[in-house]
Amino acid sequence: MLFNAITWSPSEGLDLGFFTLHYYSLMFLIAFGLGWYIMKSIFVREKVSIEKLDSLFIYTVLATLIGARLGHVIFYDWDYFQNHLLEIFLPVRFEPEFEFTGFRGLASHGAAIGIIIAMYLYRKRVLDKPVLWVLDRIVIPVASGAIFVRIGNFMNSEIIGKPTNSDYGVIFENLGETFPRHPAQLYESFCYLLLFILLWFLYWKTEKRHKVGYLFGLFLVLLWTIRFFIEFVKEAQVEERTTWLLNTGQWLSIPFIIAGLYFMYRPNKPRTV
Repeated sequence: MLFNAITWSPSEGLDLGFFTLHYYSLMFLIAFGLGWYIMKSIFVREKVSIEKLDSLFIYTVLATLIGARLGHVIFYDWDYFQNHLLEIFLPVRFEPEFEFTGFRGLASHGAAIGIIIAMYLYRKRVLDKPVLWVLDRIVIPVASGAIFVRIGNFMNSEIIGKPTNSDYGVIFENLGETFPRHPAQLYESFCYLLLFILLWFLYWKTEKRHKVGYLFGLFLVLLWTIRFFIEFVKEAQVEERTTWLLNTGQWLSIPFIIAGLYFMYRPNKPRTV
């Protein structure tokens, strides 16, 4: 075969002696750090006070984590959490026995909703700009962050792809498997890299940044279209929904794609802000 299966069996993280830095946490640190740097370059270009960047960073981090957590709870595992409300924001599980789990279970659709709400609040309380102005720019670092989040999922052997039924793919040995699956996390990560490059190019090299809402809309359309199609090679995250025509992630992606098309093609006079 042209491609032979790769056996994937990483450690839990980087052993720093006094504690282990889990790879998923490391990917989030990289995502947020790179996002801060990207937004700094944008603020400098737009002549926005760098002092307002720290507030944006805090709003974005909190919105991402809280939104993603609530998204997982509501969209994917409400049957369990409705009877275990304390576990929603605690890094523990009380049943069947007490266990320290860390913060597991984050949903990107919830993160997206959280960030949109946070940018509205940020604009209202901190930065005197239209909310779409903020969203047009924040989607650039968000796209870059999505790259590393999916790499983190791959490191954790989670959100796995379906079996390839061939010699091609990745064998997730940590899951006790001996057959290859699609590395769906890496497919998605690579597509998000292309999305980030496109948004970066359009912002820095074209006049599209002056069409308020366009970059935000393009981000919604492309990111959730990527998610929609890659879901076809992923295992369903909720076993009871395997008989659905489309899985949960696909159904949730459709409204975002429609909203993105609206923001891209709504009547809008280009202007310099």
